[in-house]
Amino acid sequence: MTTSIRRRTVVTAALACLALSAVPALADDKFELKIATVAPDKTPWADLLKGYKKTIEKKSGGRIKVRVFLGGTMGDENETVKMTARGQLSGVGASTGAVATLVEELAAIEIPFLFNNANEADYVLDKFLMVPMEEKFRAKGLVLGFWSENGFRHFGASFPVHKPGDLKNKKMRSQESYVHIEMWKQLQAAAQAIPTTEVTTALTTGSVEGFDQALLYMVAGAWHTKVKHVTLSAHIYQPAVIAFNKDWFDKLPADLQKLLLDEGRAITRKGRAAIRKMNPKLVDIIKKGDGKTPVEIITLSPAERAAFVKATAGVRGTVKGKSESTKKIVEIIEAGLADFKAKAKAK
Repeated sequence: MTTSIRRRTVVTAALACLALSAVPALADDKFELKIATVAPDKTPWADLLKGYKKTIEKKSGGRIKVRVFLGGTMGDENETVKMTARGQLSGVGASTGAVATLVEELAAIEIPFLFNNANEADYVLDKFLMVPMEEKFRAKGLVLGFWSENGFRHFGASFPVHKPGDLKNKKMRSQESYVHIEMWKQLQAAAQAIPTTEVTTALTTGSVEGFDQALLYMVAGAWHTKVKHVTLSAHIYQPAVIAFNKDWFDKLPADLQKLLLDEGRAITRKGRAAIRKMNPKLVDIIKKGDGKTPVEIITLSPAERAAFVKATAGVRGTVKGKSESTKKIVEIIEAGLADFKAKAKAK
């Protein structure tokens, strides 16, 4: 075979492969959505994903088969986020703190004391952040499916926490997020970044003396059984995200893409409401501790809360200085909060 003929053969084969790869999915093609979360079974998170699975499989007419991996069986939060971006998983349900290890701008949501209540957070996330964050996700190989809920984070420790000084030099677990690490730094705690799946062991061995976490996961992971005090500080609002691998999502027919997004965003409000409704019950569970030693629940006074706000105020500047892109997201959040407060005042 001559060189020219060989070259034409190679080119023809390459073009044929390209043509095949460009063929759009057919209406009766079958797809598998493998979605992972660290949330254990029999929790609101697990129930939400199981309900999502049932709805998607039914409304897709079986064209999408959904497999939900619970309890960190596919790895910790940070790892499953990366696996989804790489295409090893087609979906992930994780805290914004975990997803922010890849989509750095998402960390802006977790600036301490940014939101005073859940209504503020919902308004900003739904009306101001969805569109700009969709672009950021795609740039990292992900598709932002829909928001979900972890809730406000609170301090749990072997010692009582009433003021910032109580955390000075204490060995605290930090989520693997620069915003969280910066918060602990400004509180002068000796924080260690530890994966979610390793926290129980760290608390049991005493390598850390405390943590911060939303009530839901505090109970789901049984972290509350390893401490003696929980302070209802509500210092960071942490939503959660269901995201898809971009390449996997883009290969779906348009109607299935729409189904995944529409059904997911339809249950966002329901999921938030279900988890928030549980909070008083979760506090009651936490009070019981391990069943032998009760846990003291500490509620901050306005003055005590103000001391924490002041002590962590510098985190916002650190986040804004991370990049121009992150600074822009912080400014969008600030604009959303101003709009929320203006409308509330006008009522």
